[in-house]
Amino acid sequence: MTREMRIELGLLKVGAVAREAQVLSSTVRYYTEIGILKVKEMTDGGYRLYDREETLQRLNLVRQANEGYLSLREIKAQIV
Repeated sequence: MTREMRIELGLLKVGAVAREAQVLSSTVRYYTEIGILKVKEMTDGGYRLYDREETLQRLNLVRQANEGYLSLREIKAQIV
């Protein structure tokens, strides 16, 4: 899948998600590992692709919940 196709479909790699959400790439990978974020597709090269809107919305919810002093476990229970 070409970069243009990914953009048309609203799919972002880890680094692009991190830049748009203003978080570290390691944060995106960790949230994926614990089930807060979901990988939409994988490229042939093994890159994770995320749905832009869904992922940025979830990251925004996590940010807001963290400001309310909820743990990641509590946040995951609410958004999954």
